[in-house]
Amino acid sequence: MLVCSPVPVDSPSRLAWRWRLLALLLVVACAALRLAYLARDCPLDLAPDEAHYWDWSRHLDWSYYSKGPLVAWLIRLSCSLFGPWSVALTGNEMLAVRLPAVLCGSLLLLSLYVLTVQVFGSDRLALGVLALGLTFPVIAAGSSLMTIDSPYTCCWGWALVLGHQAIFRGSAWAWPATGLVVALGILAKYNMLLWVPSVGVFLLTSRVYRPLLFRRGFWVMSLTAALGCVPILIWNLQNDGVTFRHTLAHANGMRQEPSIHWMGPLVYVGGQCALLLVFWFVAWTAAMVAHRPWVEADAGKRYLWWMSLPMFAVFFVFSFKTGGGGLNWPVTAYISGLVLAAGWLAAQLQSPCRWYRRLLASALGTTVVVGLALTVFVYRSDWLRPILEPLSGPATAGRPYPLRRFDPTCRLKGWRTLAAEVDRLRAEVRQEEGEEPVIVTTGWALPGELGFYCAGHPTVYSIGLVQHDRHSQYDLWRPNPVHDQEVFRGRTFVIVGAPAPEVLKGFGQAGRPQQVEYVEDGRPLAGWTVTVCRDFKGFPVPPQNKAF
Repeated sequence: MLVCSPVPVDSPSRLAWRWRLLALLLVVACAALRLAYLARDCPLDLAPDEAHYWDWSRHLDWSYYSKGPLVAWLIRLSCSLFGPWSVALTGNEMLAVRLPAVLCGSLLLLSLYVLTVQVFGSDRLALGVLALGLTFPVIAAGSSLMTIDSPYTCCWGWALVLGHQAIFRGSAWAWPATGLVVALGILAKYNMLLWVPSVGVFLLTSRVYRPLLFRRGFWVMSLTAALGCVPILIWNLQNDGVTFRHTLAHANGMRQEPSIHWMGPLVYVGGQCALLLVFWFVAWTAAMVAHRPWVEADAGKRYLWWMSLPMFAVFFVFSFKTGGGGLNWPVTAYISGLVLAAGWLAAQLQSPCRWYRRLLASALGTTVVVGLALTVFVYRSDWLRPILEPLSGPATAGRPYPLRRFDPTCRLKGWRTLAAEVDRLRAEVRQEEGEEPVIVTTGWALPGELGFYCAGHPTVYSIGLVQHDRHSQYDLWRPNPVHDQEVFRGRTFVIVGAPAPEVLKGFGQAGRPQQVEYVEDGRPLAGWTVTVCRDFKGFPVPPQNKAF
């Protein structure tokens, strides 16, 4: 008679499920805390980018001026489903706008866990990677603020997981699933296009897996991924290819004249070092050196390497033209890079050299504490302002808002105050003239904020081209006061931002500019100029070759 003995309490399978349950609870708990933070008198208004994408979501389209459509689609879906709930809790749709970011951030953390298990076979290490991810301020910001990086990084993480499943497990279903996730990522951010060539180079340089390049799965994945480009291409064919011209302008450093920025690579590396809190950039660099493909025997680790370094390298090269670029441009290099760095670090912590282990452990602990402190700062920057105030110095005529130099969250403050003042002026004009004024701003970053926070969500226009600003999505929506001046002739405008002289000449009567300031705890954090101008006659025609 065959007797089955019970599974030992400490069996590997039982322990694995414990780690996985703990990881899931950690992710759910963090998501719940973020939702509670957003729902209970959140001190951070929508960032200009968030409000800009919310404005896009009011005009659903196949694509937009500078980005793909996914961010607008997600915001529109979330506001449709959860907008009334958000208004009941917070007084506006802010929570609904940011809900997709919370979801994408949680899914990104889960992808880190699964990817670590796939490559290293250790649920314990995977839980460590997930926990360390929670100490990265950039992940905290991406899990709370709804920008294009939230869905983009989520798609990159799960493309890594599904790509690993297709390559190393031979799962036929994983190839089209990977392509679908890559396609969604392309709709979020064009950098996702680098995913396919990166995995292609990995396969090309791997003797065992090279034949996959010539099999159906890889090409099904590639063609499915290419579907993400179709809406963008269709939209650009209908709009004179403005996205490509805008992207080319970015590649040229937004300058008219060609130039080489020899300090660009140093600025770029320094920025990435700061983004990763120095320690993790050093650990990532060390892991890249230790697991370089020509000496690394483990194919899974080579996969992580090839899905990390090319993204970093591309923007390193571009830094000669851009002068350093945005901090977040190569951010997906650190998804697989974090997993590889954590594996390298775990091995280093087993070193027989005691002083080396202690040094690494101390540096890791310090970085975790700093990362958590900065993460808290993202959510409650007011707690650190007494420390920052002596560094920033007093407000002066030349620097009226000195805290903005050290506190990036100042960009997310005061928008409700500005909107309330604009609403007051709107009410005055309606009472005097019996007609709603036209609300315009002097740049592309402001219309979304006013459209979101002003009563009734009015349409807000940008006259940035008249102010010699670059093109934006607002120039493509018609009618607008720059390209369709006859439609607005004779109207009263409320102009937010300092109007240029040629702007004021476009009105029969220009009122006195008013200054709106946002002050918090006695500290001035933001300010705007608001001007009421009457009897619109027309602006000078903006140059057609203005840089995109």
